Amino acid sequence: MSRVLVVGAGPVGLSAALALRAKNLKVTLLEADPEGRQRSGSRALFVHRETLELLNGMRPGLAAEITGYGQTWHTKRTLYRGREVYARTFPPPTGIPPFTSLRQVDTERFLLAACEEAGVEFVWGARIAGVRVNPDPPDHVALTDDDGRVWTGTHAVAADGARSTVRRELGIAMEGTHGDGFHVVVDVADIPGAELPLERVFHYEHPELGGRSVMRVPFTGGFQVDLQCRDDDRQEEYGTEEAVRRWLPAAVGDGYDERILWVSTYRFLRKVAASYTDPDRRVLLVGEAAHLFPPFGARGMNSGIADAAAAAEAVATGTPDAIASFAELRRQAGLFNSAAAGTALDHLRPHRRIVRVKQRAAAALAPVVPRCGAWLENAPYGPRHGSAAAAGRTY
Repeated sequence: MSRVLVVGAGPVGLSAALALRAKNLKVTLLEADPEGRQRSGSRALFVHRETLELLNGMRPGLAAEITGYGQTWHTKRTLYRGREVYARTFPPPTGIPPFTSLRQVDTERFLLAACEEAGVEFVWGARIAGVRVNPDPPDHVALTDDDGRVWTGTHAVAADGARSTVRRELGIAMEGTHGDGFHVVVDVADIPGAELPLERVFHYEHPELGGRSVMRVPFTGGFQVDLQCRDDDRQEEYGTEEAVRRWLPAAVGDGYDERILWVSTYRFLRKVAASYTDPDRRVLLVGEAAHLFPPFGARGMNSGIADAAAAAEAVATGTPDAIASFAELRRQAGLFNSAAAGTALDHLRPHRRIVRVKQRAAAALAPVVPRCGAWLENAPYGPRHGSAAAAGRTY
């Protein structure tokens, strides 16, 4: 049986391997980290319904396992300068929920177990250093790690992240922009017996945080806080664990400064690969090897898993035309998501006075014009719908 190589054991690489096994293809997954690695932080927090459906197609019952562990909160609240402008509680869903919320380390745990059960071959400690297309034998791809070991397969799916070695070796450029300033992301454990309400809360211009915007999102066992910093803020004043201990009580209350699990900062990158495949149609780029989006809107992992499912379908079809179609359609989805993220950024980090005026006016009108509050609620995440259906549903 011919072998397909997957590079990277993050959620997208694991999903690609699982989808390929669902097509009865032999899969070897190469990961630079050692087996049993310790991964920290929530990173991608949301698994949306469309993604759960894709995962269920790869491994029946996987969606139920993930949602059985994750949190599906039903209340959304938005405040402007401390005053509530939007609140809505949804009835509990039937069937697959619209999303579930859990730390990425837990999502990866479920995916890894599913891959092992499906018969994916894992090679840990294999840091890829070289890529050759059409070696001996022809119509294959060869990957070499930094110890000189070589693996060959009919195709390779590159899910090796933002600094993808595979993409670099193929000479494929990333095209796009990066935003100014940074955000701080903090994972916080619940206080047993005194858990915060199970709701997502977004604050515009929080009055106790110097007018900075902040969001709190629950996940199983705790919650994530995302603080939007200003362009002139210094990372050591807001983005270190010591700094977080100072400002976190103002965001969520006392007692949580000793419950910090993880602190990270990120900058808003909006970049899409110039191509999602090589000229010979042997290597397919997926996830952050193919695109980088800001985290608002939960596009990164969700669109990456859609990439993975589409890549497996193309590889199973086995023709250059199928690979080319995958590359074009998923790149369309990437460009849509990049533009949607830009729309969200214009709202989150408004550099034009008119945007701030609109926000202020919407907040003032929200008590009597509900759609103004709904606009303030939805705008920070950008549009989810609008990409071509063939490019991967919502993502």
